Amino acid sequence: MLALRFTIQGRVQGVGFRYFVLHHARQLGVKGFVKNLPDGSVLVEAVGNEESVYSLMDLCRQGPPRARITGFLVNDALYTDYEDFIIK
Repeated sequence: MLALRFTIQGRVQGVGFRYFVLHHARQLGVKGFVKNLPDGSVLVEAVGNEESVYSLMDLCRQGPPRARITGFLVNDALYTDYEDFIIK
């Protein structure tokens, strides 16, 4: 199992980014959460098998059509046994 945190910067709030991530995370079987941060970025915590987490990371780098990604930070996360993937 792999646990990563992605912080996505740019035009990522108000463009359906969290719902985009939610949809793809659930399709991939990734658990965790996505939430807007006060600085205008989006935080994703993703836990799952390595292939699925990396697939979600690649999708987050692209984002939904109206998003414009200007920064993408990846950090290790502590493994948490999430039951689902949610929007916080």
